[in-house]
Amino acid sequence: MTTTHLPDLTDALLKAARAAGADDADAMAVSSTSVSVDVRSGALEQAERSEAVEIGLRVLLGQRQAIVSASDVKPETITEMADRAVAMAREAPEDPHLGLAGPDLLADGTGIEALELADPSEEPDPEALKTAALTAEGAALAYPGVEQTQQASAGYSNRQIHLAATNGFSAGYDRTDHGLSCVAISGTGLGMERDYDGDYRIFRSDLRDAEEIGRNAAERAVSRAGARKPKTGTFPVLFDERIASSLIGHLLQASNGSLVARGSSWLKDRLGQQVLPKGVDLIEDPHRPRVQGSRPFDAEGLPTQRRKIVDDGVLKGWTLDLATARKLGMESTANAARGPSSAPSPAASNVSLTQGTASRDDLIRDMGTGLLITSMIGSTINPNTGDYSRGASGFWIQDGEIAYPVNECTIAGNLIDMLARIVPANDARPWLSRVVPSILIDGLTLAGE
Repeated sequence: MTTTHLPDLTDALLKAARAAGADDADAMAVSSTSVSVDVRSGALEQAERSEAVEIGLRVLLGQRQAIVSASDVKPETITEMADRAVAMAREAPEDPHLGLAGPDLLADGTGIEALELADPSEEPDPEALKTAALTAEGAALAYPGVEQTQQASAGYSNRQIHLAATNGFSAGYDRTDHGLSCVAISGTGLGMERDYDGDYRIFRSDLRDAEEIGRNAAERAVSRAGARKPKTGTFPVLFDERIASSLIGHLLQASNGSLVARGSSWLKDRLGQQVLPKGVDLIEDPHRPRVQGSRPFDAEGLPTQRRKIVDDGVLKGWTLDLATARKLGMESTANAARGPSSAPSPAASNVSLTQGTASRDDLIRDMGTGLLITSMIGSTINPNTGDYSRGASGFWIQDGEIAYPVNECTIAGNLIDMLARIVPANDARPWLSRVVPSILIDGLTLAGE
């Protein structure tokens, strides 16, 4: 048995689980290869290559479950895993909501090729990765005002994934990732500022130009020079496209079925109510080709599907796997995610927020005086009330124009109120897993000088 035959590994795990006394089981096998190169000051700083295989087994004994994993795929290890998992399950607490999907609910394993999740080209040579990273760094260092780079990095990974269960499901797919990034630093001493740019794609041919990435990182770092604290007060705040998806991430987290089932979500009583402005949708689509969050089936073998999380501003449903759906008396939305060493839990994949008609510059002009946020640090969010506070930096807007860079400030509000009055721009990048444009919110509390 070799690492290239993942279906053989999952089949062996299931047979061992049955032999050990499990009522049901599912198994995952993942084979991965990754290569990464970091450069700094025109020289190679670090190069890594790794290959690994990980297998995981979840057994169900009545309404009890246990999960074990290993990186050793020898037959005796698989037998020991199954015996240990069943012994653990006997001691686990009962959960009436556990159980595999019925055979009639399972995905048929077709349509994977249409998603284009794996680049068919050869694994990039480390020298090619080094050249790309050096090119990005060179473009950053050539930009006036850039003193140094923190690092420039290029990388590649390839993962083969196979999932099988005793309910008859058995399917898998390959996924590749290519990445290139650069972090530039302007100024010296206490006046140093840094910023970054990067691109991450499934296909290497889709990656943006290395010189563009280095130049963008440098331009952003230089533009932050001389940053100071902004005024304290209540102002409109524009979340730049690079960080606006974090706002939608808070909505996705609060609409996760696991939090709702525990009663610890500020959205728990808002199903069917207005949570975004009218005319704004939040759509999940796990079938977008060449997008990192796409997947043909979820971690419980259910076929993934396009759905509206928010329709015309109204919250339409929770993000559910089988267990959380049963707890809430609903049906799974095929959002189960897991790794070899973890149980399934709900997680959204690709999402897109309805874009507006105004550009970011239009919103800057219209907001008058306020804050443009380009970077955020820290987070204090009350999961029950939605009270929100985060450190921020960016640019002060005066009379509709960028006046000067700012840092060391905090913005605060309540997510329920904030999301209800967002004004989206039209600048979202369509190839990202979260397609979210810049977002303007009026009347946030800003703590500065």
